[in-house]
Amino acid sequence: MLTDEIIAKYEMTVGIECHVQLATNTKLFSGADNDARDKSPNSVISPIDYGLPGMLPVLNRSAVDLAIKAGKALNSKIAHVSRFDRKHYFYPDLPKGYQTTQMYQPIIEAGSISVPLEDGSSVDVRIHHAHMEEDAGKLTHYSTYSLVDLNRAGTPLIEIVSEPDIHSAHAAKSYATELYHLMTYAGVTNGDLYHGNMRFDVNVSAALKGSTELGTRSEVKNLNSFKSVEKAAEYEFRRQIELLEKGEKVVQETRGWDDARQKTSSQRSKEDAQDYRYMPDADIPPIVLTDEEISKIQSEVPILPNQWREILQPLELTYLQTEMLLDIENEYRGKVNFLDSIKQYIDSGNIERAKFFTNWQINVFIPLLRDESFAVGEIDFIQVEKAIYELISANKLSSTNAKILFRELIEMNAMIDIEAYATDKGYIQESNEGAIIVIVEEVLADPSSAKAVEDLKNGNEKVIGFLVGQVMKKSQGKANPGLAQKLIKERVL
Repeated sequence: MLTDEIIAKYEMTVGIECHVQLATNTKLFSGADNDARDKSPNSVISPIDYGLPGMLPVLNRSAVDLAIKAGKALNSKIAHVSRFDRKHYFYPDLPKGYQTTQMYQPIIEAGSISVPLEDGSSVDVRIHHAHMEEDAGKLTHYSTYSLVDLNRAGTPLIEIVSEPDIHSAHAAKSYATELYHLMTYAGVTNGDLYHGNMRFDVNVSAALKGSTELGTRSEVKNLNSFKSVEKAAEYEFRRQIELLEKGEKVVQETRGWDDARQKTSSQRSKEDAQDYRYMPDADIPPIVLTDEEISKIQSEVPILPNQWREILQPLELTYLQTEMLLDIENEYRGKVNFLDSIKQYIDSGNIERAKFFTNWQINVFIPLLRDESFAVGEIDFIQVEKAIYELISANKLSSTNAKILFRELIEMNAMIDIEAYATDKGYIQESNEGAIIVIVEEVLADPSSAKAVEDLKNGNEKVIGFLVGQVMKKSQGKANPGLAQKLIKERVL
């Protein structure tokens, strides 16, 4: 049985290969539809994809442009000349008998990304390279037979290969998450993990701390969630330590992850490059790019996650708050866009308003977006939030009524006169001092308030919350609580 003391003797080393499906309309070398989601098997394919004799590939220029944008997100240099190669292996989901990839001259060269961690630190992960390639088809296995679906064959991918710079399962998960953010914010992929738009192959090895050599690695293939990346790395690390502690050797192999059982299992021995008999693909001309082309394409890349984190720093958000904003902007891309509004407030020096707007997203709007029972209408929520901010700032709206009002408004499909609506609904709070004085004096004179009044006189200011609550109750929630508190203190202290 492994103890914490035994595990502490070893260091985990992780390198990750990530396959990213490019968000093109058509496949890498044919005009077939690149979106196979919910399509019938073998319905979005071309003779080029299933390798009929005489079929010649034509490179999709849009895929090249997206690879160039991915290079910017990875802080990588783009190769002026890159070429395609044939990677030979024989499997039912690869009818050509080879995969078109880039073995020797990839389009994206070395780079690095800084991965933020939850404790406020970060880990720098070097990118060895990233290359373009086509995807294979998909096999579905049954008890006595297997079926092949070639819808995915020919799908354009980039494979991002990291250096072994990751040394914990949590950092592996964070790296996978950051790659997802970078690729989706850059517009490189749609990022649909359920349909395999990004898949992670996690290479794990264990070695005694202080060792000058890495341990023998195993590769866990085709993980499609950040949690599975973390759990697979944890399991493999422990499995390898158990073998080493028994004096056994770790076998270099490919393993699969069973999410239900939370464990890996052997699939096949790990091939080396020579097993694939790489050769140049003579049917596809080299990709030749100029600095001007590269700069023009990369200038279209929007603000990336690491840049957003720097922009949001004046708001002093926690790690989790910042990542929540980035996640939601990504998840609801095209439906909500509040980061730009926050940036405008920061750029104009209005930090107070930026903080209000940010906290409102985190505490009010995002929970509503994630509530499956709630349907957001077509109304401009940015304008709604601006109007609510003005009403709160003018002491016309309490925070409680503001949330109720917001929930009602964002179910609508068009803007209305928000203050008039709030007035009609009774949400506008009473700030007339004379009217509130009458209610305050009624509350203070009420026998049920006697103990609280006495405690307040004796210095226990916590009880003032009870007295303000009584004022709010008598005013049916319309009294300005700040003014009510001020008036209570003036009469009791």
